[in-house]
Amino acid sequence: MNNFPNDYRQWLIDLKKKIRQSQIKAAVKVNTELLLLYWDLGRDITIRQMEAAWGSRFFEQLSEDLRKEFPDMKGFSVVNLTYCKRFYQFYAQDNLIRQQLVDELQTAENKNNIILQQVVEEFENNPLFQIPWGHHLQIFTKCKTVNEALFYVKKTIKNGWSRTVLMNFIEADLYNSQGKAITNFDRLLPEVQSDLAKEIIKDPYNFDFLTLTENYKEKELEDALIDNIAKFLIELGQGFAYMGKQVPVKIGNRERSIDLLFYQTELHCYVVIELKTKEFEAEYAGKLGLYISAINHQRKKENDNPTIGLLICKTKDNVEVQYSLEIINQPIGVSEYKLSKLLPEHFKSALPSIEEIEKRLKNE
Repeated sequence: MNNFPNDYRQWLIDLKKKIRQSQIKAAVKVNTELLLLYWDLGRDITIRQMEAAWGSRFFEQLSEDLRKEFPDMKGFSVVNLTYCKRFYQFYAQDNLIRQQLVDELQTAENKNNIILQQVVEEFENNPLFQIPWGHHLQIFTKCKTVNEALFYVKKTIKNGWSRTVLMNFIEADLYNSQGKAITNFDRLLPEVQSDLAKEIIKDPYNFDFLTLTENYKEKELEDALIDNIAKFLIELGQGFAYMGKQVPVKIGNRERSIDLLFYQTELHCYVVIELKTKEFEAEYAGKLGLYISAINHQRKKENDNPTIGLLICKTKDNVEVQYSLEIINQPIGVSEYKLSKLLPEHFKSALPSIEEIEKRLKNE
């Protein structure tokens, strides 16, 4: 290729890009048509009451017949066929989805393949048909309502979550925790930034990846979070870029330290995070406001939005938090954290030390 002119090289780059885009579009179309097939199959099984009409072995027989006819096609196991029925029944309970999908697919089915193809192309833009089937299985089998399920569907599309990341967020109950923190964002931030900031900040945060003693100290919690910074970023959510821990800021003649500093790429602003292992106190918010002001003066650039603060406490009195934030002139959110995996103190003392483990290994 070295002998070819630059025009050819640029054309080849553009051609490769087009091919990749066509592959992505083809994958999306295949996924959409597969999900439409599963939806249609689940609808037929439900509406025609096939189990009741043809007996308890209906799914076994259907699986056997379809696998025989389409030996190279996956998705016709007994388990997956029952999931097709659940997929339809779960989302069809929502009137809007039922009206939008069930009726139009019924109309398409009664006409011809051209109409069906138009329906497929239209529903490629529907969030329900833009994520893989494996993601759907995690969502509709674990969510209690259609609204909760659609929340995770849209988040998956927006953030490009893998199935593992999606599972982590469902288990952490992101739907019920996101946007629940007490803040003063409405008063101090523009509406667009305030809405996004409230959506990003959760309450509570679930630090279930930490193993601490019951009498852990603030420094121990902070160190554990830093040791698990990748998981902590997942818990925080999309767009948090880690800037450092115990970040020094000089205020007057004193040098202070910020527990954690992030940059939020969606909000285009710095986020100062303070961790407290005790119940919320009003002075915590005042101290955090001081740090926010320092970051605005010392780090914030002209194109950055105002710095926001997040105070994560062990517990909080919501009324005290509300009153405290009313007199603070910096945007702050206050959340709690939960630890679901604590290591009891007597277990910790019973564990062998590193030196003891190494000694035993040498003697074996």
